[in-house]
Amino acid sequence: MIYEIDDMKKVEELFAGWEETLFYSCLQKVMGKIYVTDTEAPESAMAYVGCFGFLAGIPDKELIMRKPDGFSILVPQNEDWSAMIEECFPDSKRVTRYAIRKDTVFDEEYLNSLITGFKNDPKFTGYELKAIDAEIYELCLNDPVTRDFVSSFESKERYLELGRGMVIMKEGRIVAGASSFTRYKDGIEIEVDTAPNERRKGLATVCSAALILNCLEEGLYPSWDAANLDSVHLSEKLGYEFDHEYAAYEVNQPGGRFSDRPEK
Repeated sequence: MIYEIDDMKKVEELFAGWEETLFYSCLQKVMGKIYVTDTEAPESAMAYVGCFGFLAGIPDKELIMRKPDGFSILVPQNEDWSAMIEECFPDSKRVTRYAIRKDTVFDEEYLNSLITGFKNDPKFTGYELKAIDAEIYELCLNDPVTRDFVSSFESKERYLELGRGMVIMKEGRIVAGASSFTRYKDGIEIEVDTAPNERRKGLATVCSAALILNCLEEGLYPSWDAANLDSVHLSEKLGYEFDHEYAAYEVNQPGGRFSDRPEK
């Protein structure tokens, strides 16, 4: 049986030494959940938030097979977990992702100059940089390009409380944005995207700079994890530093359903 665990102290050690803010969200009970096969002395765990599942401890086939239905990105703690994912989901796609260092000291003057340059550039007449509010939240949900800006949060109210985001609007629609894919106590994990016909104009850079500055004003760390080298290069333009590559698996197959948590 698979259970959701409440006592995070019982699984903290399984994730020790693994620096990923996505499962910090779960361990800190901000958002997401952690699943185990044994609630008393777990030896394996899956931290699941958004569409990401982080697999830690002793590889366990039951945990892998009972991922939520639909598209998931499974991140193995080691190659033993990788081998088991490939065994459970032979059609999964192994991809390389890029971890970015979590200790960036940002040049705020430079980031502000990016925003000022955008606002003063005649070619961006009609474009407007705005924070995600209740109205823009609804617009985000209605477009596949921007849905992930807000979709990991369970409700609009939850996003407006914990989430942070900046978008660029043109003619009443979102053409680019940077937002919190997830939130943990001390920061956010950034999600960035641009409408296909507006790419290569620097709009994602401007949104990201604005979001980073907003986070710094609040004492939050704007964490960045890259799905591809373009994302790495964008992060470096903003002042981040590349750390290391890691493997993940894109799985677009049905999974099991998690059982209710057991009686205490």
